[in-house]
Parts: sequence; C-alpha cells; structure tokens
Amino acid sequence: MHKRIKSERFIWLDITITLLALELMAYFYYGPRTLVTAGICIAVSLAAELVALRLMHKKFRADNLSCTSDALITALMLPAAIDMKIPAIACIIAVTAAKNIFGGKNNMIFSPAAVAYLIMYTSWKNDLLSYTAPHTKTGIFEAASELVNSASYTYNHTGSFKATDFELLLGNFSGPVGAVSILLLTVSALILILRRDISAGAFCGSITGTVFMAVICPIYGSSADSVKYILATNMILFASIYIISDKRIAPKGNYYAFFYGLFIALSSYVITLTTGKENVIIIMSVLFTPVSLGFKNLQKWIDNERLSEAEAKVAAEADSIAGLPLNETETDNPEVITDSSAKSGSEFEETAENE
Repeated sequence: MHKRIKSERFIWLDITITLLALELMAYFYYGPRTLVTAGICIAVSLAAELVALRLMHKKFRADNLSCTSDALITALMLPAAIDMKIPAIACIIAVTAAKNIFGGKNNMIFSPAAVAYLIMYTSWKNDLLSYTAPHTKTGIFEAASELVNSASYTYNHTGSFKATDFELLLGNFSGPVGAVSILLLTVSALILILRRDISAGAFCGSITGTVFMAVICPIYGSSADSVKYILATNMILFASIYIISDKRIAPKGNYYAFFYGLFIALSSYVITLTTGKENVIIIMSVLFTPVSLGFKNLQKWIDNERLSEAEAKVAAEADSIAGLPLNETETDNPEVITDSSAKSGSEFEETAENE
C-alpha cells in the first residue's frame, strides 16, 4: 500500500515538472498573465479538493495534490487573455462533480482537466477559442487588444497556416498557451513514458490513429503535410500525453489502452475532417469514458478467469497427489526397487555359497 502511494506521488511530481516547463514557455510567449491564470486554477482546485474531502470525512494526503497538476493541465489549454473567472468556475465544477462525486482519486472516471475544458467549451466557447498572437503580452488586468483565430482553426478550414518547421517545433503560432510547443511536448512524452508515468499504450494508440487517418485521408495537401500539421495543431500531442494517457483513466494493460487511444484518435480525426472543429480530441476523451470502463471490466474478467483456471489446476493436482495409494507412491521410484531387488539377490547367492 505504501509503495503504491509513493509511486503515485512520484508520478504526480514528474508530470508537474513537465507541466511547469510548458508553463515557463507560455510565460516566454505571452507574459505574466499566464502565470496568474495558472495560479488561480491551482488555488481554486486545491480549495475545492479540501472542501470535498472535508464533506466526505476524508483526510487530505500528499497524493491528493494531483488536483494541482489537473489544474495546470487546464490552464495550459487556455488562450492567454481569457477572463480568469471562467477557468476558476470550470475547475471548481470539475474537481467537485467530475472527480469527488464519484469517490475521489481512487475512482477516477473522467479527466478533471478534460471536463473543465468541456464546461468552458459549452458555456464560453467564444472566449475559449479566441487567441492572441505569440509575443503579444496582455496585462494581468487588461483586455486583449487584438484576438485572432488559432492555427488549428486556420488549418482545419484552409489546409495551411504561416509557420515554418522551426516555428512549429518551438510553438511560435497562435493557440493554447501550453499545447503548441511541439519540441517540448515530445521531450515530455519521452520522459513520462520512460518513467512509466503515463500509459504508453494509450499514447501510442492515439498517435497511431491520428497518423493513420492523416495518411489515408489528408485534410488538405499531401499526406506528409497532413501528418505534420495535424500533430502540431488541435492539441493532439498535448491531449495524447496528459489526458488520454492518464493512468487514472486509461485501461491498465497496454494492449487495451492502445485500442482505447486508437478509437479516440480515429473518431476525433473524422469529426475534424468533416466539420472543421478544433480541439475535438479533448471532448472525445470525455465521451469515450465508457470505452475505458469497458476495457477495464474486460481485462478484470479475463484476469479472474485465468486466476480461476490456475487455482482449479493447482487444486486438481493437490487432490490427485493426496488420493494416491501408498504402494503406488513407492513404485514411483524404480531405482529403489531395483537396488533392493539386486541387494536381495546378492545376499541369496552369498548364503548358497556358504552352505
């Protein structure tokens, strides 16, 4: 038990470190307002967690700090100049309704960050999908002077946007503050997979499904350009790392987790291809929660069947050994019988010679 809790704490720490690196990049591009928004998300999420635990008569433990990493994930999916009360309200609802109402951290069904995004998408869609250009710094208490569409919107509707490959890697294009730095996200994915902090199966399934669809059904242009742009936009890489591959949500076995991530990626791409909507993968990760639960139940059933078969086999072997007659047990060692027979024969010959 203590080993499992310690492992969860290390997972939270590793994920938080990678999120802080993305937050630092967001600060570089958009200024201190991103830090304030992240701080508000963390504060209200932590307060909501404390209140929920108090109402459920539970103690706050170190592993409950995962609510802060969920808050950081939420903050990094936002535009830089969003009204700060919007993510604050969404985080409170996500922590209380999407997490603790189902029993808390040990019974996670939905990703709190994904639910928070879905709440903002349905209630404040225009605010959520209006962005400032990179290197446009908005004051903490100021309204944005000029808002633009995201690179995801532009690509989904026109097939390209103005950004070099180098700018794509560094995230120098309009979009959510922490979900556009492709190079940093790739490094984070490698670290978290090697550290076994996220589900490798779910991550590989999500990326495989997206690349497969981009090759056979390019949104615009060639297959190579489609793969490049779709992985850089629509929060595909960010969602694959921090939401779809969340070990609290994804199926335990990598085999089942792969298909869970694959189904989300395929459905998200089809909707993006046919409607042009951006960041669909976040919404689909919430809607596909029953798929994850189904895979978990299937894996549990298979494991129980295997355990039952193994126990039945052991019991049968024990019964067969216990019911074996004594004379049959003695005949199991023919060497002893042969040696005793040979010894009896030699003794008989010696007696005959003496007579």
